[in-house]
Amino acid sequence: MATQTLTLTAPAKLNLMLRILGRRADGYHELQTVFQLLDFGDSLVFRTSDDHQIHLHCPGVDVSPEQNLVYRAAALLRQASGNTALGAHISVEKRLPAGGGIGGGSSDAATTLLGLNQLWQCGFDLNALAELGRQLGADVPVFVRGHSAFAEGVGERLTTVSIEPRWYLVLTPACHVSTATLFSDPRLTRDSAAITLAALRDRRLNTHWLDTYAGNDFQPLVEDLYPEVRQAREWLAQHAKAFLTGTGACVFAGFESESAAQAVFNARPEGWEGFVAKGVDESLAHRQLAKFAATV
Repeated sequence: MATQTLTLTAPAKLNLMLRILGRRADGYHELQTVFQLLDFGDSLVFRTSDDHQIHLHCPGVDVSPEQNLVYRAAALLRQASGNTALGAHISVEKRLPAGGGIGGGSSDAATTLLGLNQLWQCGFDLNALAELGRQLGADVPVFVRGHSAFAEGVGERLTTVSIEPRWYLVLTPACHVSTATLFSDPRLTRDSAAITLAALRDRRLNTHWLDTYAGNDFQPLVEDLYPEVRQAREWLAQHAKAFLTGTGACVFAGFESESAAQAVFNARPEGWEGFVAKGVDESLAHRQLAKFAATV
């Protein structure tokens, strides 16, 4: 097989709302959330290799390759394919912070499944890839499927939705939030009311819907444990409604235009990190895959 190279963007996500409904018998938590994909993310380059090995180059990530979700995704896909001779070189350019709650590791893993499924010609459909992704993490399937979604369960039951386009300013405080610590904290509230599917109407979520259901049940606890997160959200809240995303450190606010979001971003305190990105319904990785497939 001739060497092929494929470059994909592993997009960030925001949780536009996140409710904890309760704790299940298996110890996991029952959640409801809205995943909004963004047109910004990590960049992954995949190149087929004939040495039967998986090589990972991921500068700035302080874990061994075998513990990295990208490597684990590649190894899992190869195992599922039944072809142990498959090999690849994978390079990751990180733009998304670890522990930020914007899906960096999960998105990288999903993008690896998508990219290598194409290059290795494994032939798995999205359902099969999403099931593999679920073994790697609860947020991986939404990135595999590549569409903004309303999620239930532990995040694995997905209902595709269309979200009114907005521009988002995301601030990334300099701290790493531990998801495990949050879930085990007795102060975490676990009794929010469920949103019924009827509330999704025609699966189109406009600004009014998002404002009605906005909020993140993890926010009070995260801000108590990590004062830098509270500081960032309170500063951003002077300019627009601001919220925590996921179980990470990042906070965000939505704006009607790129210029409005960029103006606030430019006014941020010195030394604060972040980015401005547009909300999109379809993953950049899926668009890029479609273009690649059309050329081979």
